[in-house]
Amino acid sequence: MSGNEKLRIDKYLWAIRLFKTRSLATEACKAGRIKLNGQNIKPSVVVKVGDVYQVSKGIEKKVIEVVELLYNRVESKIAVTKYKDLTPVEETHAFKSVFHAPSLKRDRGTGRPTKKDRRETDELLGGMFED
Repeated sequence: MSGNEKLRIDKYLWAIRLFKTRSLATEACKAGRIKLNGQNIKPSVVVKVGDVYQVSKGIEKKVIEVVELLYNRVESKIAVTKYKDLTPVEETHAFKSVFHAPSLKRDRGTGRPTKKDRRETDELLGGMFED
């Protein structure tokens, strides 16, 4: 690619592997989940080196700075060198803690839970599943 060719944000996010497909990146831009300086942007916005984007993907939030432009999708080892992850540590730990939360599982073969077991489980969950 020539040095003066323009690169769209949806193509850049796909190329650095933040989104699985380019259409998912385009939809994220249209839905307002990609921001530049706190402003929602369109998928056709031109990417420049030094721009800082806020990307929301489900419960995951990332802040990235463009280090180098990438026009085509490459392997992840190369792709991670094309941007700098500026996501605050607090948000990263909060995201990881969701996956490490204790889950309630019963041992196989223990049978059906008794009424007492069910009440203890409900108390532990704090009525999370009450109607």
